Amino acid sequence: MPILGHGIDIVETSRIRRMHDEHGQRFLDRCFTLLEQQYCAASHKRYYEHLAGRFAAKEAVLKVLGTGWRGGIAWTDIEIAPEPSGQPRIHLSGECARIASAMGIVHWHLSISHIETHATASAIGLRGE
Repeated sequence: MPILGHGIDIVETSRIRRMHDEHGQRFLDRCFTLLEQQYCAASHKRYYEHLAGRFAAKEAVLKVLGTGWRGGIAWTDIEIAPEPSGQPRIHLSGECARIASAMGIVHWHLSISHIETHATASAIGLRGE
């Protein structure tokens, strides 16, 4: 499975907290799916770290796709859902799914790390066999 793209991003947790404080639910609904919001809310102590990790993951995915936030792409076209093991998985819809399919990406690897002040994510898009 050849690698078609790699993206990495880092986000300051305080930036996500500020966006949440300024825009509340509107920010959450624009940037995160309901599943993502529920997952992050379940960890009260690390709420903003989890949001920042998912935000960074979405940015990393867009770097793999080579698009940035343009051409009809929505934040919620990218969903970061946990496997039962806790490992994060990428689920695409809308324009992001169309672009990934056109590129031949059929598998993804994703890693998210966070501390109180920062979150980072690395995404790799792979071609099928």
